[in-house]
Amino acid sequence: MYDEGDYMNIEAEVVDPPPLATPTSMLRLLLNDSSYNTCLNASGNASDCLVTSDPTRLDFSSLERVVAVVVPVLFALIVVVGLIGNTLVVLVVACNPQMRSTTNVLIINLAVADLLFILFCVPFTAFDYALPYWLFGDAWCRVVQYLVLVCAYASIYTLVLMSLDRFLAVVHPIASMAFRTVRNAALACAVLWALIVLACVPALMSHGLISYTYHKVEYSACVFLSNEGFSYAAYQLCFILSGYLVPLGLIFALYMLMLKRLWFGVAPGGRVSAESLRSKKRVTRMVVIVVVIFAVCWCPIQVILLLKSVGAYNTTSSLRVVIQIVAQILAYMNSCVNPILYAFLSENFRKAFHKVIACHRKEGATVLPSSRHNRETTLNNGVASKSNNTSNDIM
Repeated sequence: MYDEGDYMNIEAEVVDPPPLATPTSMLRLLLNDSSYNTCLNASGNASDCLVTSDPTRLDFSSLERVVAVVVPVLFALIVVVGLIGNTLVVLVVACNPQMRSTTNVLIINLAVADLLFILFCVPFTAFDYALPYWLFGDAWCRVVQYLVLVCAYASIYTLVLMSLDRFLAVVHPIASMAFRTVRNAALACAVLWALIVLACVPALMSHGLISYTYHKVEYSACVFLSNEGFSYAAYQLCFILSGYLVPLGLIFALYMLMLKRLWFGVAPGGRVSAESLRSKKRVTRMVVIVVVIFAVCWCPIQVILLLKSVGAYNTTSSLRVVIQIVAQILAYMNSCVNPILYAFLSENFRKAFHKVIACHRKEGATVLPSSRHNRETTLNNGVASKSNNTSNDIM
């Protein structure tokens, strides 16, 4: 995903004891843009790489004091809300057998991707804002950057699978019933993770720990290794295409076809009940909202990092630095926003959550007969079963 070497890498002078105004590793790279990373890789001397000739260059001591406190606090809030919210999403489905549908399996997969992102990206970014050096070693530097990329791909391509699931449910409701099963949805998620885990291996090699000096003090930084032949511009362009624009294009195409059928046509195989149509529209509307929120949250940081990778975004003013920090916080917030959407917009999620809080074992004993009734309706009434199935989705 995003290389901490580009926006998380700004080391600083430390006096004994360290002054409060020591610039954090994150902030220095924001202030000196992508050219700082290349210079640092080559010279190992941070003092030589700082841009000081520009009289309009930001004096960052006061900004650093605010950033080093406020940003980690905001990230801590994202971690707490995201951990609680996404864990509840997983528990709600796991503790309610009647909610185990293809859509909900994909929702669980999205929640797991968000949980991993929260655990392996947000806390270490907070440390980078608060400290002037990377203190977790070379191996963990590589692993963190690798997992950040893996979780980002898992999130967006889970949304692609969710959109494909909605497309099949709306456009081919009868023909897709044979393979739109919980087992196949879980298998699709497993294959997705396997492909992503393998495809992101280059991130392990293109990041690493380097040592450098700043005002005669030696530090370390987790950076993109541009001095070893890796192109950060190519890296970022590849990610924005394969991890943002292409999947969003696929989702857009699926929804255009789906909405044409949903609003203007009748599904093949016979008449669809009004309740079934309402249920499909409700679930589809929620998936659209989740996708739009993802696109909006990630768009600013994607654009900024792409511009920085080609030298078109120079952080020579405090305003641009603040814009990039806000864009990064907005992107990370996406990992905790989905459970909030479910809670406010989904009556099914609220009901299932109340069951878990009350006593999921007791509720499970009374719910199973209803689940059997749904299966009998599926066998006897064909299309009508889609309404019962879909009504149990979180969305």
